[in-house]
Amino acid sequence: MSSPSENMPVTVSVPRSKPLLLRHLPYFIGAAALVALAATMQFDGYILNILMQATTFAIAVFGLSVVLGLCGQINLAQAAFFGFGAYAVGIGTSDYHISYWFCLLAGCLMALVAGAVLGMSTLRLGGHYLAMVTISFQQIVTLVMINAIWLTHGPDGVPRIGRPDLFQSSQSYLAFCVGMLALVGYFVWHLPDTRLGRAMRAVRDNELAAGVVGIDVFRTKVYAFALCAVLGGLAGGLFAGGFAYVSPDQFSFAESIVFLTMSLLGGVASPIGSAIGTGLLILIPEWLRFLKSVPGLYLAIYGLSVILIIRFMPDGIWGFVAAAFERWRAQLKTPPAAAALQLKPATVGGDIVLEVTGLSKYFGGLKAVDGVDIAVKRGGVHALIGPNGSGKTTTLNVLSGLYKATAGKILLDGTDITTMPPHQRTAAGLGRTFQNIRLFRSMTALENVEIGAERPGNKMIGEGGDAALTERAMEALTFVGLGGRANELISGFSYGHQRLIEIARALAANPTLLLLDEPAAGLNSTEKLELHELLKRIAAQGLTILIIDHDMTLVSEAAQHITVLNFGRRIADGESMAVLRHPDVVSAYLGSE
Repeated sequence: MSSPSENMPVTVSVPRSKPLLLRHLPYFIGAAALVALAATMQFDGYILNILMQATTFAIAVFGLSVVLGLCGQINLAQAAFFGFGAYAVGIGTSDYHISYWFCLLAGCLMALVAGAVLGMSTLRLGGHYLAMVTISFQQIVTLVMINAIWLTHGPDGVPRIGRPDLFQSSQSYLAFCVGMLALVGYFVWHLPDTRLGRAMRAVRDNELAAGVVGIDVFRTKVYAFALCAVLGGLAGGLFAGGFAYVSPDQFSFAESIVFLTMSLLGGVASPIGSAIGTGLLILIPEWLRFLKSVPGLYLAIYGLSVILIIRFMPDGIWGFVAAAFERWRAQLKTPPAAAALQLKPATVGGDIVLEVTGLSKYFGGLKAVDGVDIAVKRGGVHALIGPNGSGKTTTLNVLSGLYKATAGKILLDGTDITTMPPHQRTAAGLGRTFQNIRLFRSMTALENVEIGAERPGNKMIGEGGDAALTERAMEALTFVGLGGRANELISGFSYGHQRLIEIARALAANPTLLLLDEPAAGLNSTEKLELHELLKRIAAQGLTILIIDHDMTLVSEAAQHITVLNFGRRIADGESMAVLRHPDVVSAYLGSE
């Protein structure tokens, strides 16, 4: 941890970056060159089919980059969404002679709706349960494709699928598909740097922390699933037009596994990795064609190649390269300097910022919190103490919405937040840290704090956009003494510094009330002194703090008011020194000696 002298702010604003399109101009120039190359180079039918398959499959795999790479949710039904787009274009253009463009749009919408509905009905499950549900959905869609002969033509498939008038030749249609690949790739590449993308990354790294910093976790998951599905539908529609024939066996569960393998092989977190994985899994079998005369050898080498890559590059080929590049860039990149952090908590609720009455939380027959009343005065430090198992952390979890109260009422700055989910309580002005540090491990310190600063209703950000967001995050990191290490990954920080980053993330949101759960846990004596000084500087700006800690020296020096719990009930409440001398507190917590 850093000394207060290191926290002196430098009043230099973050420089305005170039417009997004101008910064990415080389990408668009390269994409235009690839489209022109695809349109003008003469390929034989065999090469053309391989390129067509790789291009359309890559778009479907981009969808997995969103749902699995960014949001951390498993999807083993991507071939089903791929099939929605393919059959919409196939049936529409072949049987009903509808415009290709309308059919492509319809296929994307069908996949979008199916993905959103599947997501809304299953994403609260997560883990292997979610995998099982998506597998079942995939199997149902495959069975419908096979048996609904009146609609899908059954196992015979749909022939003579049409293409748009502008791209009737295979060469021009390939160029069109390459152009779509470039556009979708740009969208997926840029998505992690958007508000939605940051929310997805936070959900992937730590759902609990994401909800507490103001992210609607469930809605973010549904968005990711829907985006994955619509990209699958788009890819399927392009695939149908490219090959002019589709059949159910092209959209089976086995194809979903192929898509997943492509994503993992190249690097699931990046569209570049998805494109690499797709290309390899399509090209490797072609490279090994000369071995097919030896029974089993072709499959053995193919499988061994995939296993070795995944074993020694667990983040995929591009993930391995990108990680090395990020470490090098973090050493060279100088973080922008920042002005002094300003905390302007809301003051609409009178002298009492948090009023808790009759709060209870029961777990079956266990009364973890039983009829607790707490009144936290504005602008001070209020401590909640008690022996292990007294209900302190449970109380904080109920206050922040992680647990639903069995009974009681919670008012924050005059607003009733008793039934609000965590992200809405954060929007109302509640900030929190955790006893067990919950940071987003795949991100830098700056990115972690930026997510906190994005809290809905944060008037310190306003309409300033990404520049204001970065500036606010830098102010918070500088305030806790870590501004110079803003671009380093969380894994490179010591335990004590990770504590500070979590506090900075909460401060960047400009909360009305800050809940600190055991902030001194795991810190040495020097770090505890520095934490005490930090709390003084926070309180000096008028931010109200409710702190839980077992360090009585820290509590007695930092807090003006103390509430004591024992066996889930309040046994003392009042001015700090008077409470610490209270006989019941001495007996229950401090010990009669």
